[in-house]
Amino acid sequence: MDYPLIAGGKEIYSDEKFEVHSPYDGSIVGRVSAATEEIVKEAISRAEFSFDETSHLCARHREDILLRAKNLLTQRAEDFARTISLEMGKTIREARGEVSRAQETLALAAALTREPIGEVLPYDIAPNGAKKWGFYQRFPAGPVLAITPFNFPLNLAMHKIAPAIAVGNPFILKPASTTPITGLMLGKLILDAGYPADAVSVLPGSGAKIAEPIAADDRIKVVTFTGSAEVGKKLAAKVGMKHIAMELGSNSAAIVLADADLLRAADRIVLGAMALAGQVCISVQRVYVEETIFDTLVEHIVSASTKLRLGDPLQENTDVGPVISERDAVRIEGLIADAVSKGGNVLCGGKRNGTLFEPTVLTDVPQNADVIQKEAFAPLVVVNPVVDINEAIAMVNDSRYGLQAGIFTADIRAARKAFQEINVGGVIVNDVPTFRADVMPYGGIKDSGMG
Repeated sequence: MDYPLIAGGKEIYSDEKFEVHSPYDGSIVGRVSAATEEIVKEAISRAEFSFDETSHLCARHREDILLRAKNLLTQRAEDFARTISLEMGKTIREARGEVSRAQETLALAAALTREPIGEVLPYDIAPNGAKKWGFYQRFPAGPVLAITPFNFPLNLAMHKIAPAIAVGNPFILKPASTTPITGLMLGKLILDAGYPADAVSVLPGSGAKIAEPIAADDRIKVVTFTGSAEVGKKLAAKVGMKHIAMELGSNSAAIVLADADLLRAADRIVLGAMALAGQVCISVQRVYVEETIFDTLVEHIVSASTKLRLGDPLQENTDVGPVISERDAVRIEGLIADAVSKGGNVLCGGKRNGTLFEPTVLTDVPQNADVIQKEAFAPLVVVNPVVDINEAIAMVNDSRYGLQAGIFTADIRAARKAFQEINVGGVIVNDVPTFRADVMPYGGIKDSGMG
């Protein structure tokens, strides 16, 4: 099936097309029109033109659009889930979960339209402010460029688009080239919900040809990007004087202390490490365990990992689907080989069949190994022993990243210590760093992002 791009609300079949393949079996999911230089220029012009209309939409109108979009997504939920599973490779159950979260994101954005947009401030606290007061009001910023990754092609796009609609901004969505069909379906849904057509663009194709020139254009007022630290830094250098939000990579860690519920910790760690074949920015990649319980916890983790069913993502009983490409599977093999060459042990997994990579558990991996220092984005977890919480926190902080971390403990003082001393954007107590509710504050420090 051929899919048109969307530029200023118009569906366009361009002369440039590319195929989208299933990461599971390589079959063609669809042929997608790629944005040309002229189409990019047209989309920017239409976004700028539409801002006068979107910025004057009343709050009730914006709320209605978002709630209609939510209802439409509910009606089309299975089509979205199947498309996500086909082009991204996550299991159909995981894909349905993403669709459900996207519905919640739309509901949250609709509620945002009812939030106060300003405040009255007393000035008479200042020596020269007697009998004076002031107020401020927030206004929509202008056209938004939303650049999204392959791993959550619907909900991460929704996290950028729904708030833009809630406050009255036009948007241009640049979806990942491996998963553009979901983004195009989302753009069509937003148009069907009644958002002004000129304000909606979805432009598949090369990031260098599309995202970079749009980001550098002065008519774009907000750039929001989710992806790797390397690409994020390159993009940030081109943005100039405009608002930017970057959600980048991580090598997220969890700490397990001796007083924790070990069975629950093991189950949560395996889920957090292996879900979506580990292709989550807050996937559990590193676990630091007090040495007195190390052997017991590792046994539980290995047992749970070996029970996971690897296979066709469209099958209801599949637990772990493929990684996004053969190239990534080869990269993951390299991470494991490097760990083993430096003294690490593979307790289970470590092998692949094409893009299907076995859930892998490693131990005794040194801190300088690539699988600890780099973002793995793989169905694997490294479990290492530590003497106490102080050593564990030091190991967690030995990273260029700082997105989220988790700690399992029954001691509120230990939880508080982790919260105060771990250098990340969020610490999850008695759960893995992979936990995220769409309503919670979320963001990283260091090379994990900004804004």
